[in-house]
Amino acid sequence: MADIDVTHTCGSPVEHTLPATSNEPPAHVLQTVPDNASQSRSDSSKQKEVDFSHPSTINDPDVIFFVEFDEGDGRNPINFSVFRKWAITFTACGFTGITAAAISSYTMGFITMTRDLNCSTLQASVGLSVYALGFSLVPLLTSSLSEEFGRFRLYIISTLMFMLTQIMVALAPNIQTVIIARVLGGGFGSTGATLVGGTIADIWKPHERGFPMALFAIAAVGSTGLGPLLAGWIEENPNLHWRWIQWISIIVLNSLRSVTGLYLVGLLLFLKETRSDIILSRLAQKLRKEKNDERYRARAEIEKPGLTTLIKISSIRPISLLLTEPTVLSFSLWIGFTWGVLFCFIDSISGEMESIYGFSVGERGTAFISITIGSIFGWFANMYQERLYRKYVDKKGPEARLCLALVAAFLLPTGMFVYAWTARPSIHWIVPLIGLTIFMTGAFIIYQVVFVYLADCYGPYASSALAGQSMCRNLLASVFPLFTQQMYSRLTYKWANTLFALISIAMIPVPYILFIYGSAIRKRSKVSQKILVMAEEQALREKRSFTNALGTSTS
Repeated sequence: MADIDVTHTCGSPVEHTLPATSNEPPAHVLQTVPDNASQSRSDSSKQKEVDFSHPSTINDPDVIFFVEFDEGDGRNPINFSVFRKWAITFTACGFTGITAAAISSYTMGFITMTRDLNCSTLQASVGLSVYALGFSLVPLLTSSLSEEFGRFRLYIISTLMFMLTQIMVALAPNIQTVIIARVLGGGFGSTGATLVGGTIADIWKPHERGFPMALFAIAAVGSTGLGPLLAGWIEENPNLHWRWIQWISIIVLNSLRSVTGLYLVGLLLFLKETRSDIILSRLAQKLRKEKNDERYRARAEIEKPGLTTLIKISSIRPISLLLTEPTVLSFSLWIGFTWGVLFCFIDSISGEMESIYGFSVGERGTAFISITIGSIFGWFANMYQERLYRKYVDKKGPEARLCLALVAAFLLPTGMFVYAWTARPSIHWIVPLIGLTIFMTGAFIIYQVVFVYLADCYGPYASSALAGQSMCRNLLASVFPLFTQQMYSRLTYKWANTLFALISIAMIPVPYILFIYGSAIRKRSKVSQKILVMAEEQALREKRSFTNALGTSTS
């Protein structure tokens, strides 16, 4: 049964606790002095007398019954069964993996796509770029929609629409239709990147989130290497080609007909709404209807701003933090450059393996498995990072999250150099792929570090800070493939990748500067100062709440 907090609509709260003998649902009660009262708020003897033992008997229209969860309430997402939690986690991460695989599997069909649609390779590459463009912009809107309508509806709508965009690509009569479908697919697929982290936070307690978040990261990054593994062999089959990359890879991985149908069934069977404020709002709405009493409310209905305000905040604040916060900007440019290079590699691995080693299309797709292997290595490295964090957090604060980022700063250019200088006929093909694996290990470490580091630094503004870096990262990822073919054509694979490595070397100081001076940089930040004030106020409220509860229990 849900708790019901009872409070006046105005005034400063004084906490009470209902006796367990009440026939009404157990409640934690807030009694306040109306603002229009002439009494001093500090004079508790002049507070309005209300019988809180039976909330339904209270006729005061200025009283609101706040609906809250009981401790252990099964409707509270944090109290879901372990089976349901893992079912939700795997289902949500499955969508992440599907959308990530669609990024790279698309590139494996370029040969027959350019032939059938009479387009250039550059035009086909635009489809790769605009997919990332959808990932960068749409989350600014969906984060607000999830607060207003909940996550479950967005999952269902996004999955259905993503399925339709994949069908649109498979049936496209020209490259313009493919490009439009890809930008829409990126937009709807971005739900897999933006909502899953929140879903995991909804159902797992902080100390339980490590493995589920790692699973999400593996799905988001590692699946990028799995898509081409299947798509390459589909493209090589003379009876299939690029359209069947959309139809067949969907059956196993991508999300169209069969698997998306099964996936949608999985959504309906296992995925439930996980935003607690949405669930409480629906419970309050149900109580209002059953009791014909408009005073039953969820706190979110009172405290949450309107949808227009939410959209405005979620659209402006991430950009503001990105442009005004040195920590967000520097880390965003670093990971943005890394993601841009990754998308260049996605666009060029196939061509490089063909021109240097004579790989067939299927073999070129298999080469992408190095991306997945590097992601797995990065995941194991981040397990060690957690140990380092626990060891140094008391001394370094949030900067303890950056220990392995200091190493990753060297892994990135090292992997690029190996990939650039060993891709030649006289050197076995496994060597440049080892370089690519080293690069991906560093990239995965940075991917995970940026989330936890910015979340620790910006607390209540973490979502906006992460949205800002995500927008920057995906915008750069959408730009890089547009010049990949021209750059490789003019500079050759060796020197183009060497240029990337040199730029990466220039960025090595980024994590070191933040590791050493991050705390000092944040002290000069207006946002960080505001966060500090908010933390102090929250600590003061918790202290008062504890004092009042202690006084009630001893009286």
